[in-house]
Amino acid sequence: MTVKRLYETMYILRPDLPDQEADAAIAKYQDFLVQQEAEEITIQHRGRRRLAYDIKGHREGIYIQLNYSAIPTTIEALERSMRLADDVIRYMTIKLEPEAVEESAEDIPDAEAPIEEVDTVVE
Repeated sequence: MTVKRLYETMYILRPDLPDQEADAAIAKYQDFLVQQEAEEITIQHRGRRRLAYDIKGHREGIYIQLNYSAIPTTIEALERSMRLADDVIRYMTIKLEPEAVEESAEDIPDAEAPIEEVDTVVE
């Protein structure tokens, strides 16, 4: 049995896609992950942004972020699908470490907590 791991996939859709086609592309990859038995799928639509450099002749792109847990073979199939798709101009998947996710939540200071004052002596 293969263990499911946490992954984050960021992909960029062509900026000339109408909203309906962009939504269809997002749904296509979400459905793909569901078929591959991925769990805890969250989608964040980051919107249309300017690219740092031209990618396939485009200066802008529609950024989409997927967070999910899946087995490693799911990533291979998802990236193969994105590589062959005309609507995706760039994609990247990273494996998230569970400890890093938990630690990052703990590092955020509480807005209600008082700030400690430190006396410093300058000589």
